[in-house]
Amino acid sequence: MSTTLGASAKAIDVLMDKACKALEAAEYFKAEELCERAFAESRERHDFERCARICLPLQEARRQRRQAAIDTNRIRTISQLPSPRADIAEGMYLLTPPLVGIAARDFRARANKQEVPTMILVREPTTRSGKWPIVGVGTGPREPVVVRVQLEPPAAEPTVPWFLSAQEALGDAAIRGAPQDVPADHHVDDLADLLEAVPDHEKLIQELAAACRAAIGSTPSTLPRRRPLDSSPFSF
Repeated sequence: MSTTLGASAKAIDVLMDKACKALEAAEYFKAEELCERAFAESRERHDFERCARICLPLQEARRQRRQAAIDTNRIRTISQLPSPRADIAEGMYLLTPPLVGIAARDFRARANKQEVPTMILVREPTTRSGKWPIVGVGTGPREPVVVRVQLEPPAAEPTVPWFLSAQEALGDAAIRGAPQDVPADHHVDDLADLLEAVPDHEKLIQELAAACRAAIGSTPSTLPRRRPLDSSPFSF
């Protein structure tokens, strides 16, 4: 058993060595993918020490991708996704009805596959109070995990400051939505699921790293997990 665990740990370290070299070479999409794989394998081994260390290069890879999208200084508002074979332009995207929250996850995956830097938000129909619900969706263990926050819409067209503020508000809502009174390993899993819903929020990655450090040496919980949030990713 110990030999198997040692071989598995070595394989994760090899992944992270490749991720760090990718970061140095400015291959940010490759670095992000390798970090995600290494994190998933470390979590599977209940190796929270490695999980915590992986968060920093993951944060840096996503920061560079995000900054490249911001540097375009352009927000595209779309209500229909490009065709599956279309090339995606880099930049910031605001998805609007009839598109729903889960569309952002699929669109982001397509952009990452093309190695195109993007930041993507989804807004749902205006509420009776005149606010815009902004939504993010992650896969979750059994069904999608959803994060929502209601914001004042921009006075006219969305601006870059408004867009970035909306992104921050959504990530802050994700952090608040993670239950605190849960086993240490569950808290890690909750934050990891929420990070899928809001992948470009640095404080959320930092919260995940802190949760991983707190979980080092913990005993795997046998209790059923509670969902961080309970909303439909398909509805308005």
